[in-house]
Amino acid sequence: MLELAILGLLKEQPLHGYELKKRVGETLGTLWGISYGSLYPALRRLERDGAIEGVEPEATAFTAPIPATGSLAGDLAAARARRGTKPSRRTRKVYRLTPIGEARLQQLLLDDASGTADDERTFAMKLAFCGHLEPTARVELLEHRRSALADRLSRAQRLGTGRGDRYARSLFEHRTQATQRDLEWVEALIEAETDPNSHREGAAAS
Repeated sequence: MLELAILGLLKEQPLHGYELKKRVGETLGTLWGISYGSLYPALRRLERDGAIEGVEPEATAFTAPIPATGSLAGDLAAARARRGTKPSRRTRKVYRLTPIGEARLQQLLLDDASGTADDERTFAMKLAFCGHLEPTARVELLEHRRSALADRLSRAQRLGTGRGDRYARSLFEHRTQATQRDLEWVEALIEAETDPNSHREGAAAS
C-alpha cells in the first residue's frame, strides 16, 4: 500500500521524499509511519517503471555576506575574497506523477475492491484517495465496505454477548459497537455520494 500512498499524494502535488514521509503520517495517522528505508526504494522502483519522475530544482546559492570595512583597501580585499568564495548549493529532488503513474493509481484504487473490503488498513488507504475516482467507482468501493461490515456485524450478533469473563465480553461488545458505528459512517458516505443535493450544497459551500 506504500505505492498507493506515494502515487495518491503525488497526484495532489509534486513532493520530495521528506514531504512524502510527513504527508503519509498526516493523511493516514501516526500508525502509518514509514521509514526512509522503505520509502526511497519504493520511489526508485516507481521512477524506474515510469510512474513518477524526479525533477531537479534549481540549486540555490548561499554566500555569507562580507561587511564593508570603511576603507578602499579593505573593501577591495573583501571583494576579492567574495569572488573567491565557492557558493554552497542545496538541491532536493522533487517527484511528480506521470501519465503512467496516473493510470497505476486508478488501477490500485479499483483493483480487488471486494477482496480488500474487510482489510482496515487497505480500505483506509483507498478511502484517503478515492476522491481521484469517478463517482460510480467511489460508490462501488463504499458498497463493498458496507457489505463487509454488515457481514461482520451479523456474525457478531449470532455469537451473542461473547464468551469468557467480563473483560473478554467487554472487548467483544466494544468491537461490535465499533463495527456498528463504522457501518453507519459508511452508509452516510454512500448516501452523501448518491444524493445529488449533497453535491450541489458542497459546490455552493466551496
